[in-house]
Formats: sequence, C-alpha cells, structure tokens
Amino acid sequence: MSDETVVHLLRHGEVHNPSGVLYGRTQGYHLSELGRQMAEQVAATIKDRDITHLVASPLERAQETARPLADARGLEIRTDERVIESTNVFEGQRFGKTVRPLRRPAAWRHLWNPFRPSWGEPYKELVARMMAAVEEARDAARGHEAVIVSHQLPIWITRLHVEQRSFLHNPRNRQCTLCSLTSLHYRDDTLTQVAYSEPAADLIPARDKGAPFSAGGSPEEHRP
Repeated sequence: MSDETVVHLLRHGEVHNPSGVLYGRTQGYHLSELGRQMAEQVAATIKDRDITHLVASPLERAQETARPLADARGLEIRTDERVIESTNVFEGQRFGKTVRPLRRPAAWRHLWNPFRPSWGEPYKELVARMMAAVEEARDAARGHEAVIVSHQLPIWITRLHVEQRSFLHNPRNRQCTLCSLTSLHYRDDTLTQVAYSEPAADLIPARDKGAPFSAGGSPEEHRP
C-alpha cells in the first residue's frame, strides 16, 4: 500500500441546457451528448489509476459523469449530499449575453456581500460540508485514490480553502472547467500537493472554458 492518498474532485461534463438557465440544484438537467463524451474520455484517461472509492453528488449530471468510471473500475457510486451544488437565490433564472438578471435593481439587494456571499450558501458552510466529504473519501481510500464528482463552485471554494486563499473571486477566473480534475494529495492526513488537469480539454468549446455554469445546446445569446 502506498503511503500517499489522492482525492480527485471531478467536475461534471457539459449539461444540456439550451435555455441558458442557472439550474443549481434543480432536478432534470442531464449531460448533453458532448457531456457524455467528456465523461467517457475522463474515465478512459484515469481508469488505470488505483481508484478504489467513487462518490458523486445526487444531481443527475454528476451521477451520469461518474457512471463510465464506475463501469470501468467496477465500483459502486456512493451518493453524497455533501458534495451537491451550492444554493443560489438566482437559481432558475436565465443568463446570457442578452439576458442579464444581475443588472435589474431587484437583484441588487442580494449582491451586497461578495465575501459571504449574500446571494447563496455561505462559503464557510460550503467548505465544511465539502471537506467532511473529502476527508471521509480520503479515509475510505487510504493508500489508494478516490474520486468525488461534484460541481464547479464547491470544488473551487474547496481549493481556495486548502490553498489558504481568499474566497473572493471572479467566477470567470475559476480554474475548474468541465470534467476537470482538482487532485488533493495527502501523506497520512497532511495535504502535500494540489494538482489540476483537464482530461477532456479537447472536447470543450473555447467559449465555455471560463463559463460559471454549463449551457450546452444553447444559442450564443443564452450562454453565460
């Protein structure tokens, strides 16, 4: 058994979202055909790694991203509510180049505190639940590797936390594109390295690499 344990945080693939909706925790948003290709490509890339534990958010897009890897490794997908998407008061609204809800005066009362943030789940609470899931996965895969399939904001805030960086950030600057891996390397219980890779980078349209949510199948004006 290795004395190193790696917990990979895998963001889901492209979502079929032709209306450009900020779907958040809304049920019924599945991977697009391209998103399924991304999930298959990630599985093909990492299937030979020593992955012994696989966890996924309960949302369909995360479960569907996890499935090819589960099949390739012969693993059960363990569903964990703690790695679900964060809450957001703007969930269900359309965003895009011609639809900008944040410019409406009615939205401004939610935008007063970007440090907390005032429009959604507090970052400290988000980190607490994500780190609890990470530590449990690390313990379950001790000496091996684990994969947690989650969502962009939970993964990015977790990374900012372990790197002791400020939570304040521009969503378009998150290094957490579709089907990317943020890998936490541990020696015993001590974090020794954070690595980042994009196994499906060649499948991601350039315009979507910095998008704060996935809008697969949508016309240009409905993309974030």
